[in-house]
Amino acid sequence: MDMKNITIDELEQNMDYLRLLSNQYPTIGDVSAEIINLQAILNLPKGTEHFITDLHGEYEAFSHVLRNASGVLKLKIDDIFEHVLTKEQKKSLATLLYYPEQKLEVVKKTEKDIKSWYSITLYRLIQLCRIVSSKYSRSKVRKALPKQFAYIIEELLHEDKNRLNKHNYFNEIIKTIIDIDSADEFIIAICKLVQRLAIDRLHILGDIYDRGPGAHFILDELCNHHCVDIQWGNHDILWMGAASGSKACIANVIRISTRYANLATIEEGYGINLLPLATFAMHFYKDDSCDKFKTKFPIEMHYGERDLKIIAAMHKAIAIIQFKLEGQIIMKSPQYNMENRRLLHRINYEKGTITIKDKEYKLNDISFPTVDPKNPYKLTLEEEQLMDRLKSYFLNSEKLHKHIKFLYSHGSMYLKINSNLLYHGCIPLNGKNEFKKVKVGKNFYSGKQLLDVWDVLIRKAYFDKENIDEDQYGTDIMWYLWCGDSSPLFGKDQMTTFERYFIDDKATHVEIKNPYFHLRDNENICRNILKEFDLDVNSSHIINGHVPVKTKQGESPIKANGKLLVIDGGFSKAYQQMTGIAGYTLIYNSYGLRLASHEPFESTDKAINEEKDIVSTLRVLEKVNRKYVANTDIGKEIKEQIKYLEMLLVAYRKGLVKES
Repeated sequence: MDMKNITIDELEQNMDYLRLLSNQYPTIGDVSAEIINLQAILNLPKGTEHFITDLHGEYEAFSHVLRNASGVLKLKIDDIFEHVLTKEQKKSLATLLYYPEQKLEVVKKTEKDIKSWYSITLYRLIQLCRIVSSKYSRSKVRKALPKQFAYIIEELLHEDKNRLNKHNYFNEIIKTIIDIDSADEFIIAICKLVQRLAIDRLHILGDIYDRGPGAHFILDELCNHHCVDIQWGNHDILWMGAASGSKACIANVIRISTRYANLATIEEGYGINLLPLATFAMHFYKDDSCDKFKTKFPIEMHYGERDLKIIAAMHKAIAIIQFKLEGQIIMKSPQYNMENRRLLHRINYEKGTITIKDKEYKLNDISFPTVDPKNPYKLTLEEEQLMDRLKSYFLNSEKLHKHIKFLYSHGSMYLKINSNLLYHGCIPLNGKNEFKKVKVGKNFYSGKQLLDVWDVLIRKAYFDKENIDEDQYGTDIMWYLWCGDSSPLFGKDQMTTFERYFIDDKATHVEIKNPYFHLRDNENICRNILKEFDLDVNSSHIINGHVPVKTKQGESPIKANGKLLVIDGGFSKAYQQMTGIAGYTLIYNSYGLRLASHEPFESTDKAINEEKDIVSTLRVLEKVNRKYVANTDIGKEIKEQIKYLEMLLVAYRKGLVKES
């Protein structure tokens, strides 16, 4: 804005806001300084964004990827110390950078001249930190500094030890840090500062929960992250529904946890007592081998044979309860159009068969001790009491609700940021390559409007469930979004859970994906989606998760001539045989887009003691002329701030607002 063009009318129209703004900037000098500061920030390089999806509880691998900035920090060390350090010295420095507390303990046990090691290491870390922080304003770096060392770190970052007048000053700071036994704390602070500055903003495209054992640890880490957003996945919605009190969601959450023999998140992470379920299961299924309910996946924790038998019984018991609860929801909610998913009444309990779509199938398990063939969806008294107790535990877990509220405050169905459209699953399409129209309440919605209306209902289901309109999918909206055929988070026509347990014929296991998943290779389809969300179709991208990319079969994560990027590379160990890798990170810095593909992570212990880093391969997807803050969404906000600050400056100079 040219300040000369600011009119009196414009000032008067905004006078209320300008008076409020004057409380923050009470003098002409204050306003002028802030305008200069903001204009300068616009000319800094854009911060680096990292996009990760489908973590599925794999905390150790996720934490390591955050610590090494998806392999970027290793490259920084290689570049800075290329001709200075050996390969082994670089590995040791990298390990210290990722795990400073743990690595210091190892070093102090083996290093003979610890003071010299401290001195050399501090110089190297400061050099690294200076490079990583160079793209940010001093103000932004200052805000990221740990309080106890803020002044000292700032001095070291902005003074050159080789400058004649400051040589002794610089060296004396390092010496004093070591002499007063503060080296450990200082090294830890510098390492964590480097980790923080390496990733300016983190985007998680859903499915933090289920399968792996550490979803609660991931959320602890995200809660402490300086800048993160989340696009909900179907597994996240399931846990959000469980925390809202949906018994069907609770049953699904527990079933998946028992399926993967992963009870740690529920029991240890959230303090939810599963003993009542174990007691119930061993009473009703004590003589049942529950073969189809034994875990078939790698088990992170050690379980004995007896424990695994109990978990299998718990698995079957909660699965039967789930099928009953889901049948009840479908009966009372015809708007879901899911009658085909009610299967318990289609079982011939005497013959041990089930009829689906007019075809009879033999069941591989005919033990249903809690099912009344005459009223198969009615919970027994014991099941009712069990689910009431479990619901109470979920509603009263303080840690769970801290994490769920974080998912709400930092999450959404989709996000538009810096010319990228982020969502977990799909934008539902019909067979005619058009946005699918879905009836929600009395109206039909599609495309962006559909995701917007669901976003509102998801929030109501947790924060305002007393006033939710039952016509608008009711209080079971979360369960529907977990497995409904028009859910953009699920993206299939049905979830064949019952069939996979009880019918051997794999023809019944088929789940047909929404047309989106084969049409997303079409550039015109992706352009239509970007247009639907008011994004520039020529410069924008869609970033997507949910469906693992079968890399080892030659599938590419790059779709539609680069318009769409699918970044589910298999963080979850359950998918790694299919993908051939162990996850992707999409990196968007000031020079363009890069994709990091990660090899499997062995363990944190090996990373520390054997200095085994994740092997990450980076490839350039798109190069651009260097982008600056002015080219970003934050830049737009800053320009808007400058506009009003310039108005305030004119108002001060014209005497319309008085300086304090």
